[in-house]
Amino acid sequence: MRAVDIIIKKRDRLELSTQEIQFFIAGYTQGNIPDYQAAAWAMAVLLNGMTPRETTDLTMAMAHSGDTLDLSGVVDIALDKHSTGGVGDKTTLAVLPMVVAAGVPVGKMSGRGLGFSGGTLDKLESIPGYRTNLTTEEFLRQLRTVGIVLTGQSADLAPADGKLYALRDVTGTVPSIPLIASSIMSKKIAAGAQGIVLDVKVGTGAFMQTLAEARELAQLMVAIAQRVGRRAIALLSDMNQPLGYAVGNALEVREAIDTLHDRGPADFREHCLKVAAYMLMLGGKAQDEAKGRALAARTLADGSAWAVFRRLVAAQGGDVAFVDHPERLPTARLQAPLPAAQDGFVAQIHARLVGEAAVILGAGREKKGDPVDHAVGIVVHKKVGDPIAAGEPVLTIHANDEARLAEARALLTQAVQVSAQPVAALPHFHGVLM
Repeated sequence: MRAVDIIIKKRDRLELSTQEIQFFIAGYTQGNIPDYQAAAWAMAVLLNGMTPRETTDLTMAMAHSGDTLDLSGVVDIALDKHSTGGVGDKTTLAVLPMVVAAGVPVGKMSGRGLGFSGGTLDKLESIPGYRTNLTTEEFLRQLRTVGIVLTGQSADLAPADGKLYALRDVTGTVPSIPLIASSIMSKKIAAGAQGIVLDVKVGTGAFMQTLAEARELAQLMVAIAQRVGRRAIALLSDMNQPLGYAVGNALEVREAIDTLHDRGPADFREHCLKVAAYMLMLGGKAQDEAKGRALAARTLADGSAWAVFRRLVAAQGGDVAFVDHPERLPTARLQAPLPAAQDGFVAQIHARLVGEAAVILGAGREKKGDPVDHAVGIVVHKKVGDPIAAGEPVLTIHANDEARLAEARALLTQAVQVSAQPVAALPHFHGVLM
């Protein structure tokens, strides 16, 4: 078998065999197939798609490209959640402590920023000392003793996905349903998850632009889970405007901390409660969404979720003083408001353009391996449907560089639209698939 023949076959819209997929993924993992061939193959998949059988084979090939975890001896049920990527989506930082405080241990491996979408690990690294590179042994020990882990994907778990994930970010191959589904599910399977809540974003700030695409992705991932003996629930959530107000690493950590203190933006709090409710259902702590939501809300009100977050930060080497006093987290040198040009109602805050502006400021990566500036980002002050007066700030740009600030401002001007007529608020969710 040759990698080039497999690329040509997929280029010509033919179905790859199980053996061809296994050969390609093994070769890429081992370094026998170079990045440029993997990039060509990923583009062929993006353009021509994969059958459900191919996608399942790809998922399993990546899941078994390294070690796999069996968590049955550590926790009663291994739960996980995953977002397909959004703007201002710091959900994991709030949801995991809520679920753990409600009595279900969770060990999660998260990723870095992908395109215009922020990454949980980049946010956590705003906290001085926080380690995102735990070994498998450290992961298991912390899950057993602390009950919560939030780290990066270890090199020996689904290493094929780790390589392909970084490559997709810089080769324009992120928005492929088979590649997204196999990436997500391979990590979950390799990490031993038995119950998975999938937060599938849809809209201008999502990789799935339409509800039909989001539903297709959600159905595919739920089906993959069922084929391999796992249980998955997929939520279809709106991403036509940033989630919450903060976009940018330290800014989002502050907002998650506010939420864990039973404050924070209403839309973000609502989002977290729903995700937590379904995790608690899978974990056997709630019979339905309403009971799960009530249980999750109680962990915010009584402070137990916040206590779990502090315990997580301390366990992974983070300086807890920075979360106890979040004003000490990295702060940008420049803060510039973007005022509304007219009286009216906010008609659009284009989530993708906001995410791209955050990347321009340095909050994300323009190419593989770029460092991120944890201090920069954007704080949105209004939601779609809110009234606004001329001259009132729609958002504030947090920057450390004048040139980047000017470029981001120009893009954000295009992101914001104000209507003279009232505008309906956007929904939070579009459905649930089980």
